Amino acid sequence: MDPATQELVLQHAQDRYEYCGIPQAHVAARFHVEHIIAKQHGGSDDPANLALACDRCNAFKGPNLAAIDPATGNIVSIFHPRTDRWPLHFALADGLIVGKSDMGRATVRLLNMNAYHRVQLRLETGPG
Repeated sequence: MDPATQELVLQHAQDRYEYCGIPQAHVAARFHVEHIIAKQHGGSDDPANLALACDRCNAFKGPNLAAIDPATGNIVSIFHPRTDRWPLHFALADGLIVGKSDMGRATVRLLNMNAYHRVQLRLETGPG
């Protein structure tokens, strides 16, 4: 991936990881420009398919495109940072990310967004 594309993704993200909302500057591990739709599923290096993800979100997401909504047991698409609006699917409550939709709940669970250390980081850095 060329540096200009990486810079475009960084600018779009406004220094925050696009899944969990933690500021990049507050995480020791550097950013990951991740493929929202993995190359193995036909995803490309087009900026519309790239997002800034922390190492934890990126590791838990892997190539997944869907997850199970813990409230309904249904298989649903996970959050797509370029086509879905964060406030429609998630809310912050005392550092926790709460899923407001089936997609939000499934994404929170799959990406393990409320692991203790990540909640602490959100409490220290404030809302996105």
